[in-house]
Amino acid sequence: MATISSDPTGVPDPAAEFARRTDPYRRELLAYCYRMLGSVHDAEDLVQDTLLRAWRAYDRYDATRAGMRTWLYRIATNVCLTALDTRKRRPLPSGLGAPDEDPLTPLNYAPEVPWLQPIPDAWLADPGQVVASRGTLRLAWVAAVQYLPARQRAVLILRDVLEWSAAETAALLETTPAAVNSALQRARARLSTAGPAEHEVAEAAVDRAVVDRYAAAFEKADIEALTALLAHDAILEMPPVSTWFVGRDRYAAFMGWVYGANGTDWRVVPTAANGSPAMAAYVRTGPGDGAVYRLHTLQVFDVAEGRIVRNTVFQDPEVLALFDLPAHV
Repeated sequence: MATISSDPTGVPDPAAEFARRTDPYRRELLAYCYRMLGSVHDAEDLVQDTLLRAWRAYDRYDATRAGMRTWLYRIATNVCLTALDTRKRRPLPSGLGAPDEDPLTPLNYAPEVPWLQPIPDAWLADPGQVVASRGTLRLAWVAAVQYLPARQRAVLILRDVLEWSAAETAALLETTPAAVNSALQRARARLSTAGPAEHEVAEAAVDRAVVDRYAAAFEKADIEALTALLAHDAILEMPPVSTWFVGRDRYAAFMGWVYGANGTDWRVVPTAANGSPAMAAYVRTGPGDGAVYRLHTLQVFDVAEGRIVRNTVFQDPEVLALFDLPAHV
């Protein structure tokens, strides 16, 4: 964090003062822009744009009219709304069509789709805040929010995630509390039809323990043990592949294909994304003692009632790079 410096006359350095006052909000602004756009890279760019605009207007900032946090969120919201005028919705495969019935059919790659990206937990706020808000960081929730019109999206996040009042949200969006409440009702109604089934969010340690058991079974290529950890209607999706599956049996059959195509010798590195447990999967390459394990996928899990209800698998190098994972182990 920057500290205030001064010139020989004792006048504070405005740039250092600006950094000191805005740095505490960078990570929460990143989470806000990410929920709005569904892209880590876009969110990073928009936070930088927000801070640049704030710096240019800093000499006109009036603390008696709005606190620093509110002022930054007003700028960030306007930046996001402008960006959404020219950006497409970022979906998951489950948002584009019906699930595939045969897990052994050829996979349908769709690299042209601007897929939803996961965000590393390490990029977000402190661990306590991540845990408190992880229900609204889940990939399926963020994907569902992408169905909303831009201003409804902003209202929903400000009211239901950040817990701003209708009056505070109205002031930020330059509208009325009645209009905010109306937009919130419509957003909630649309989210209930476009979004996934709601699951009670358990303690993070409980979910992590389930995924750790899954990881142990995954490394052993133990499909029976994997299947025992799945919910009956578990979802498996794999952007940029648009093919996706629902159901424990289809999931297990597809895993049989994965091990048949790639071998049964794997290593797993635990990580976390979107407030959820995740793992990086490494597959063995090379013969004998010269073998190494190459980074294959990032897998992000939703867990409910001790069972995995969704596994979203990413193989895009751009996504893998976000998590600073070694190429080999």
